[in-house]
Amino acid sequence: MLLTGPSGSGKTRLAADSGLPVLRLDDFYKEGDDPTLPHVGAEVDWDSPLSWDADAAVRAITRLCREGAATVPLYDISASARTGAERLELADSPLFIAEGIFAADITARCSALGLLADAICLRGRPTTTFRRRLLRDIRESRKPLPVLLTRGWRLLRTEPAIVARHQSLGAHACAHPEATARIARLHATARSVAPRTAAQEKSGSG
Repeated sequence: MLLTGPSGSGKTRLAADSGLPVLRLDDFYKEGDDPTLPHVGAEVDWDSPLSWDADAAVRAITRLCREGAATVPLYDISASARTGAERLELADSPLFIAEGIFAADITARCSALGLLADAICLRGRPTTTFRRRLLRDIRESRKPLPVLLTRGWRLLRTEPAIVARHQSLGAHACAHPEATARIARLHATARSVAPRTAAQEKSGSG
């Protein structure tokens, strides 16, 4: 399941509250010295999909879906650098969430590979998102304050367009309550189907 939405919309909290395994797509950002990074003036445009390694993200999702485990990067946003890697395992979960601001950009690719269960875009009040994003970024020292403020005001103005773009890429836009219910419903369906599939494989049918 792909979970997207504007920065600060609550994706990380919703994914954690779901109880499902979570793949953090923000860990697939390019490193700060990558020559292919896009820019806005003199600053790197970290809100552009071009600042992100979509190919690596799709490979990790594919491996998780087909093998149940994958080695994924660890990324420090404040340093704009990868700091290592970790092993993500699904255990017995029939479903996992891949969340990040660029998740909608790989909706079509995941669907074409037969991997996509659903794609959700969280939306809410832009002013609430702005406040939540700024407090989080200051708390985590993600970037210098002037950069955070400039970026925050830009995202506040463009949030409706960001949500519309995610919808155009195939994500269903909704608020937290509907997203929570949608994830829970899909999880229940996946759990009910998984035992039958396993039984079919054991008996050689299906």
